[in-house]
Amino acid sequence: MNAPLRGAPSFAGVAYDEALKRARDLVPTLRERAARSEADRILPAETLRDLHASGVLRTLQPLRWGGMEFDFIAYVDFPLELSRGCASTGWNLANLQVHHWMLAMYDERAQEEVWGANPEAMIASGIAYPQGQGHKADGGFVVSGRWNFSSCVNVADWNMLAVTVREGERVTGYRMCLLHKSQYEVVDDWRVLGMRATGSMTVVAKDVFVPEYRALDMVEARGGDRFPGARSNPNPVYRVPLSALGGHGIGACAVGNALAALEHTIASVKQRSTSYTGAKMRDFQAVQLRVGAAGAKIDTARLVLRNDCLEAQEIANRNVIADTPTKLRFKRNLALAVGMCTEAVDALHAMAGANGIYETYPLERIFRDAHSLAGHISFSFDTQASAWGLAALGGEVNNPTL
Repeated sequence: MNAPLRGAPSFAGVAYDEALKRARDLVPTLRERAARSEADRILPAETLRDLHASGVLRTLQPLRWGGMEFDFIAYVDFPLELSRGCASTGWNLANLQVHHWMLAMYDERAQEEVWGANPEAMIASGIAYPQGQGHKADGGFVVSGRWNFSSCVNVADWNMLAVTVREGERVTGYRMCLLHKSQYEVVDDWRVLGMRATGSMTVVAKDVFVPEYRALDMVEARGGDRFPGARSNPNPVYRVPLSALGGHGIGACAVGNALAALEHTIASVKQRSTSYTGAKMRDFQAVQLRVGAAGAKIDTARLVLRNDCLEAQEIANRNVIADTPTKLRFKRNLALAVGMCTEAVDALHAMAGANGIYETYPLERIFRDAHSLAGHISFSFDTQASAWGLAALGGEVNNPTL
């Protein structure tokens, strides 16, 4: 099934290596803009133009809508690269990128409504189901809620909002409801320690009717081909389970951010001497060990996240649904990888000494970003490891969207 692009550029013929090069080429510019992005608490207009022009926002969008329709590994590789320049930019890319992937799971009418009008439309999200409440109505649902941490909502055209559906007090389902920006309010409350340019503001909606075709049932997004968009988007990439792998792209931002810290530290140490003795910093074994250990943690984190995506893609290619312990292992691995990156950044920031407290020193922002993004619930190692441990030990994990 082919869809008209209606004047929007198509990136359907772009090769993976070329697309990744386009992302990598943006890194120096993103580093130059990082301080201004932070001050403005939003991605600069020129950065959004660069992201659109390069096509990197559309790496997981179906070919028939002008996207690149790459394998799921793109969800790690592209945010990771951009986060080397600016973690907030990489984070927003991960969100905008994966929401194109998610929209491919929706009913064809929802895809037409969004991409038919604008294949480059940007979509934000609010992912906490308890924050949204809904009930069945004729032809759809009536939803209300207040969702915080809705990244890039201040530039998005649409929003996918998590809703717990009830009949009275009884929970009957979980939906990701697609709302146009005209249907919700954005509360400008994003004044935070780090990740400031993500614009992760709060969204408020009250008694909004959402038609059934714009309310994706999370049971149908747990893997396999039961989702409404499967007929028009049969590529196995859309069979990867959302709940199990949905955090890997933002986790990749931790890797890219830590890699930026490592790159800056190496460049700095090569030039630095101690203030009191004049000895070269690179000649200290303690410095060498700290750099080496940080590099090992960052490389390991990258490999863990990429391997999970490759394994999930292989499972999807066979059109089977991963079992619960496998899905929980993916979530556990994500939390471990982000934790290793935070440790690496902490060690490198400590090496900067007093220089590390200056706002003009790049590691100061990288340090704040590392600890700010690490607060995401997906990255809680205690939570994710205990859930996997429970499943491994034969216990029952109560997660209906998994």
